[in-house]
Amino acid sequence: MTEKKPLVMITGASAGIGQETARVFSAAGYPLLLIARRPDLIEAMDLPDTLAVAADVRDYNALADAIRQGEERFGPVDCLINNAGISRLARLDEQDPAQWRDLVDINCLGVLNGMHAVAPGMKERRHGTIINVSSIAGRKVYPHHDVYGGTKHFVHAVSEGMRQTMSAYRVRVMVISPGVAKSEIDKTITHQNAYEFWDGGRKALDGGLDANDIARTMLFAYQLPQNVNLQEMTITHTGQEF
Repeated sequence: MTEKKPLVMITGASAGIGQETARVFSAAGYPLLLIARRPDLIEAMDLPDTLAVAADVRDYNALADAIRQGEERFGPVDCLINNAGISRLARLDEQDPAQWRDLVDINCLGVLNGMHAVAPGMKERRHGTIINVSSIAGRKVYPHHDVYGGTKHFVHAVSEGMRQTMSAYRVRVMVISPGVAKSEIDKTITHQNAYEFWDGGRKALDGGLDANDIARTMLFAYQLPQNVNLQEMTITHTGQEF
């Protein structure tokens, strides 16, 4: 008899990297709790053993309620993939301050909410994995990435702090930092100069990384033995110079 696999939770699962990650983990036999503001796009994938919940990662109570629903159906969340994010690219002095709030609330607060919501159960079970999706902009500074890059540097810093805390409970915290990738994140770039800079880089790299390669890398890291933590993963198109 095939052993039942544990529950994997993915935020921002309705498009791009999140959607492809859902497909890859589903194909590997994992039940899924998929979070997005557009659950109809998740349901359209018609994946088995999947619960799609409409929730905003900025809303802690909504996330906690989604986890309750998922765990009632499939058992405890063993892996959280904090993928939800936006890329409001622009130079700080040219950017609408309202966009700073969106970047901070989704890219930072959303990650905090997800980790905080699953941490108690993982600590109690002394088992679990958190994978925070950052960006190469969390390690390097690029033009038009001022505030966006700051939010991704935040993801690295808070992930390392959480990793140290959770290591005592044998819970893994990982960060994956993709370079230019084929995803729908470009649809959140509203500043024309920033978009042209980003789009030029994408075209030079044949469109960038395929989301499937990023998703399979996360699956590989998760399927390593629990006592092996691939703490930092930076993945780019081979042609990406910076």
